[in-house]
Amino acid sequence: MKLVYLTHSLASCWNHGNAHFLRGVLRELTLRGHEVLALEPHGAWSLENLLRDHGEAGLAAYRANYPELSARVFTSDAEAEEAVADADVVIVHEWNEPALVAAIGRLRRNGARFTLLFHDTHHRAVSDPEAIRTFDLDGYDGVLAFGETLSEVYRGWGWGGRVFTWHEAADTRLFHPPAEEGPREGLVWIGNWGDGERSAELESFLFRPAQRVGMPLEIYGVRYPEEALATLARYGVDYRGWLPNARAPEIFARHLATVHVPRRFYVQMLPGIPTIRVFEALACGIPLVSAPWQDSENLFRPGQDYLTAGDEEEMVRHLSALRNDSALRASLVRSGLETIRAGHSCAHRVDELLGILAQLGAAPRPLGDAA
Repeated sequence: MKLVYLTHSLASCWNHGNAHFLRGVLRELTLRGHEVLALEPHGAWSLENLLRDHGEAGLAAYRANYPELSARVFTSDAEAEEAVADADVVIVHEWNEPALVAAIGRLRRNGARFTLLFHDTHHRAVSDPEAIRTFDLDGYDGVLAFGETLSEVYRGWGWGGRVFTWHEAADTRLFHPPAEEGPREGLVWIGNWGDGERSAELESFLFRPAQRVGMPLEIYGVRYPEEALATLARYGVDYRGWLPNARAPEIFARHLATVHVPRRFYVQMLPGIPTIRVFEALACGIPLVSAPWQDSENLFRPGQDYLTAGDEEEMVRHLSALRNDSALRASLVRSGLETIRAGHSCAHRVDELLGILAQLGAAPRPLGDAA
């Protein structure tokens, strides 16, 4: 089949959390013999910021690790419409302009032969529902939502059986334990500061516990304002700035453990949706401790795949235990890897996508097969 994915950016992961999963899924489809085309708008905000801060060198890790992938840049909705005309499947990510989302929907409504899906991997459906509801999805065959609680929102909007829960997952072709173990020390946290929606949680579940335990802490991410940087300095955190997502495995491999601090929307309003960092950490074989998060879909085995801290004191105890107990670290790594390999790789999600397409009556055929 020919699949076209309309993304904000394929090459840039600067404040673009969907990049890891998108790259992994598109590469998996490519390696299975399908024709894949990523479309992205000219002047994408994420890419513009990456190039401003790091120049072309900022794309080196992506290019080195995903040689199979490339994207076509479009400058108008008409260009995008032309590019999808001969597709079998078109997926439109929610980080696209409403006018473009509507234009692709009109093509389908007016008889285009492709199966058309809207892919939502954000909390805006609950944090800013009007922003999502401005999208004209009339003509779309279905919605891919990255968690069951988000699927429920779309069902409440009338999508019924045409919304499918399609979780993110780890690209295990890249995100895996190091081939040879080397020295590991301290904690690492990879995440963007954003709009301060978890600043208090970061202090109570990461900065202070690391300081109290005496574990050195490195942080990677973008959008850290001056007040955030002052906070990091106050706690003695080593802030390293932006990290290309493709380099995360090598950074994980240098540290004893990492911490998951979910944004409040995923705790309070969309429970059960893990961030990509959980999949990444477990796939890379680094012990993980999570701030409070409800795994309502039983994706993992809390206490076995990772540790959960209910408050600052429990986080301090868990970090102390991980620092001092190599057997505990090994057990968490072993269990986490088992869970990822059993059901949370991008290969698993491609299988699920093909199943969804079959349910919609669009079971794909390999390229070259007779029509």
